[in-house]
Amino acid sequence: MKITWLGHSGFRIEIEGAVILIDPWLTGNPMFPAEKRAAAIEGATHVLITHGHGDHTADAVAIAQELSIPVVGIYDLMSWWEGKHGIATIGFNKGGTAELNGARVTMVNACHSSSVGGADGPVYAGHESGYMIAGEGRTIYVSGDTDIMADMGWMGDYHRPDIGILCAGGFYTMDMKAAAYAAGKFFNFKTVIPCHYRTFPALEQNAQVLKEGLPGVDVIEPEVLVPITL
Repeated sequence: MKITWLGHSGFRIEIEGAVILIDPWLTGNPMFPAEKRAAAIEGATHVLITHGHGDHTADAVAIAQELSIPVVGIYDLMSWWEGKHGIATIGFNKGGTAELNGARVTMVNACHSSSVGGADGPVYAGHESGYMIAGEGRTIYVSGDTDIMADMGWMGDYHRPDIGILCAGGFYTMDMKAAAYAAGKFFNFKTVIPCHYRTFPALEQNAQVLKEGLPGVDVIEPEVLVPITL
């Protein structure tokens, strides 16, 4: 399994027979080198979206069109994109599981907001979500944008993820201290990878607090386009 950070909340996850691009924001992302776009999306089989905000969806439709691959996510947004852009989608909902080339992706709750830009302001884009991605004997929890939730209790107990990809930048989501609390209280992670940080000055710039809050857990500060093999 390979997990590659694309900056902000974007990831490329190679698991089973799937190459999943999660929340790809490449165009205009200050963390992502524009000249590396082709390499970042090469061989992708699916695009997976946690919610509608532009810093998570900016390149989703263009990649789907370019590679002729489906976008996967909450039913409301997928249905709208399919009708508006003519792309293939897999629209499902919380509690549901989609099989993507051998990887089992279950949609779980998140606590945030979800919209896309419209001519007269934000347009509803279905609920925000996270995902449990199971394959190769491992389970990855992708939190999406969220605060701490009581739901994390049953999610950790039921899905038992050993890898956490957690938003931790603060301001728009939980910060490093909150992410450490959530990981320690609700989950039994072997590996934690923070995201949604370093992109803007308003966000946290390093994961030291997360590392200090999770002794015994391998907290990996990712580098853009440097694969993490697990």
